[in-house]
Amino acid sequence: MAEDTVTICDNRTGKTVKLPIIHGTEGVPVVDVSTFYKEFGMFTLDPGFRSTAACNSKITFTDGDQGILLYRGYPIDQLARQSTFLEVCYLLMEGDLPSPTQYTQFKEIITHHTMVHEQLLNFYKGYRRDAHPMAIMVGVVGALSAFFHDSLDVFNPRHREISAHRLIAKIPTIAAASYKYSVGQPFVYPDNTLSYTENFLNMLFSVPCEKMRLSPVLVRAMDQILILHADHEQNASTSTVRLAGSSEANPFAAVSAGIGALWGPAHGGANEAVLTMLHQIGSVDNVDVFIKRAKDPDDPFRLMGFGHRVYKNYDPRARILKESAHAVLADVGRADDPLFRLALELERIAQEDEYFIKRKLYPNVDFYSGIIQSAIGIPTNMFTVIFAVARTVGWITQWMEMMTEGPSISRPRQLYIGHPRRDYVPMDAR
Repeated sequence: MAEDTVTICDNRTGKTVKLPIIHGTEGVPVVDVSTFYKEFGMFTLDPGFRSTAACNSKITFTDGDQGILLYRGYPIDQLARQSTFLEVCYLLMEGDLPSPTQYTQFKEIITHHTMVHEQLLNFYKGYRRDAHPMAIMVGVVGALSAFFHDSLDVFNPRHREISAHRLIAKIPTIAAASYKYSVGQPFVYPDNTLSYTENFLNMLFSVPCEKMRLSPVLVRAMDQILILHADHEQNASTSTVRLAGSSEANPFAAVSAGIGALWGPAHGGANEAVLTMLHQIGSVDNVDVFIKRAKDPDDPFRLMGFGHRVYKNYDPRARILKESAHAVLADVGRADDPLFRLALELERIAQEDEYFIKRKLYPNVDFYSGIIQSAIGIPTNMFTVIFAVARTVGWITQWMEMMTEGPSISRPRQLYIGHPRRDYVPMDAR
């Protein structure tokens, strides 16, 4: 990384300090402000950390202006079209694509870690039948640390690796069980003869009384959804995992914290909001009315699935899912699905209308993923759970990177705007 400086001047005192400018391999440079307080006696204020790089990372890169997403340098569209989710897991964790031998070994490790301790399944009985599956995920994933005392030394590289393998393997089992519990069906155990994604769908939808046939089209679509959601730089849930992990918390607790952050509708629940919006609009005939409402600043209606905090161009993941939606709907006999036609019409208008073009409101990854998952048969309350299954590898890879570098406990500062110092007044004198 090349290095130059920027000069900062304190107009109060006339003091000037040169702060290093650090250039990464891709993206905008950053100013190292770690000595800012020491030099000026002030902190920097950046609500939401929108202009602050909290870490160095070699894992994922996004360029929102150009619509670029790279996993370890590989474009997301190449990976989504040519790779498998397990191969992407290996890439994220190890830094390079696996050789055939490495892939076979990795696949075998993950496959033989998919079962969970039988006592863990008893946790589900403590939840109401109508509990949100994400509530179950937060609790059960956090409880994994109670079952694996043999690998909780966060400073042991081998322990970190074992924990990572366990999380990637067991999260689909836990997720599928959360769905089965909510619908009153028996849990389905993992099947080691199936691929990672086939196994997940089988645990979600099969029942003991009949054999399930898994459509290759639907399996591939789900595999692509997992690939596209596997990691996305320092988003809210990933930052939460790093923040929790910086205290040297075990990885199961850190990932559970990430699941809690993902649960928020502003993060992981957006694809559910898209489907709700499409149902609200109802028909292509109503599009003009709702487009007009979306442009009205006094109308609470908003077009969901358009725009992104990072991407100011077409989200590269949305292009893949648009193609996938065509294939999935054709496979399930809904090629002329009215909601999909409605989504396509909304996208067409947004790409031609000056209002959306000026504001760079392009479809994002959530715009089509809900349609695909719904067509596969996944209920809306499981959409965020699917996101968590995919993002687990990103979370644990980010956590491992931080622990390898040697974590420094995160301690953001604040601008205090409360009462100034005041003295206690006894109750009888108030």
